Amino acid sequence: MTITPESVKELLDSDNFGDRIRGINQLRQIEPLIAFELIKPLIDDKNTRVRYAAVSQLDTLGTQDLTTSLAMLRDRLFNDPEPDVQAAAADAIGGLKLTEAFDDLEKTYHQTSEWLIQFSIVAALGELGEPRGFELLTEALQSDNNLLQTAAVGALGELGDNRAIPLLIPFATHKDWQIRYRLVQALGKLGGAEAVATLQKLVEDDVDQVAQEAKNNLQYHS
Repeated sequence: MTITPESVKELLDSDNFGDRIRGINQLRQIEPLIAFELIKPLIDDKNTRVRYAAVSQLDTLGTQDLTTSLAMLRDRLFNDPEPDVQAAAADAIGGLKLTEAFDDLEKTYHQTSEWLIQFSIVAALGELGEPRGFELLTEALQSDNNLLQTAAVGALGELGDNRAIPLLIPFATHKDWQIRYRLVQALGKLGGAEAVATLQKLVEDDVDQVAQEAKNNLQYHS
């Protein structure tokens, strides 16, 4: 069956939430500007899964109107009752590089007790490339949640602020190999003598994935 804006709209208007989700998935196959207009009513749909799917699509469709997207994502970040949807809003803010929402992300990070939302905010800060994110990422680096720490290590690498290097180097001996793996990638992006020296040590890591990634990153700094 040929997918058209009309056929997608019919699914999106259905009382069946499964149809609405199917319609959201089919938005990728029609003209982005039309898809953006069609998805807007679904951002605050009564069904959590529909809202999540719609908000997640804004990561790409939101480029059609960044101002409107920012308003919708702020609303979901602050007001959605489901952590999954709030996290998806943070992800989309990062994907769209909406630096205007930095204060909103920072406020939500400190107000929420949901690690999933905090995780998405930390990851988004890496994508945003907003220099003000350095302090919040430094805070996340000290979390007792390994997943948050892993995200913070990666985001600091993406942010590209060399002040992160002395904060990151101690993680070279962290017991979680996934943190060491992400550290290798971050140090590879940051570069500099200290980063290279740490990468050289991690070439000897007990975990093959970490050691190989260290070798790969050293190639860029030889």
